Amino acid sequence: MAAPYERIALIGLGLIAGSMSLALRRAGYEGEITGHARSAETREIAREIGLVDRVCDSAAEAARDADLVVLCVPVGAMGSVAREIAAVLKPGATVSDVGSVKAAVFEAVAPHLPENVHFVPAHPMAGTEHSGPRSGFAELFDNRWCLIVPTEGTEAQAVERVAAFWRMLGANTEVMEVEHHDLLCAIVSHIPHLIAYTMVGVADDFRRVSEQEVIKFSAAGFRDFTRIAASDPTMWRDVFLNNKEATLEILGRFTEELFALQRAIRTGDGEQLFDYFSHTRSIRRGIIEAGQDTDAPDFGRVKPK
Repeated sequence: MAAPYERIALIGLGLIAGSMSLALRRAGYEGEITGHARSAETREIAREIGLVDRVCDSAAEAARDADLVVLCVPVGAMGSVAREIAAVLKPGATVSDVGSVKAAVFEAVAPHLPENVHFVPAHPMAGTEHSGPRSGFAELFDNRWCLIVPTEGTEAQAVERVAAFWRMLGANTEVMEVEHHDLLCAIVSHIPHLIAYTMVGVADDFRRVSEQEVIKFSAAGFRDFTRIAASDPTMWRDVFLNNKEATLEILGRFTEELFALQRAIRTGDGEQLFDYFSHTRSIRRGIIEAGQDTDAPDFGRVKPK
């Protein structure tokens, strides 16, 4: 596959950026990949492991002369990064991102970009609970979806080039409007993470169960909450602060559903509980049939050898 960009800059060198670089190399990408991270320690590790071709000490240095610049930093930091790189962006270059919130990214980034630069935000629906420059792997995006969320008036060719880039990394792509994107992600990602954080917090406060018991018997289901709740706290803080409207809307609906289940349990309404659980079980089957997970034991995770 021909590469849609000759030089690519990755700003932020964690799980997503590292996986992008490794997936590009797997695809045979021959252009230059530059990278920058705010932390000197992260930059040093990235140099040590050869995560990108050239690790730069500033975002502006990494972005200079790049055909594609991808912001792989927490949503709350994107505005300041856009401000820093704006003056060095190559005419005709494309700026994109990987944030899981889009309305806030538009507001933070777009005002800083020159008119001769394309802005095509994107969101790969893939990740793990791990973070940092050593956490990436080339297969992260395989058969996962990357949502392309262009700004109004963006040239169709620029949008297609970003989509082609993500397909080169192994992802499926779909173009989506910003409001729909933020509502969808509140349902499939943001609220599940909030629930996981809450459940782990409840267990921590529930002193009648010892910490040793919680850890020892976690395979009963709690373990999977802790896996999600181990995600990058900075990233998720920014997600909730920047997707308030959609998150609160879905959280309100979740609360209504939770109250209905509480009432069914309290009144002994087994039929309602059975019907509800049967419906949710069918959603799990649909996810497996769509190829977004496997039906292998242990939620499809490889067991340690």
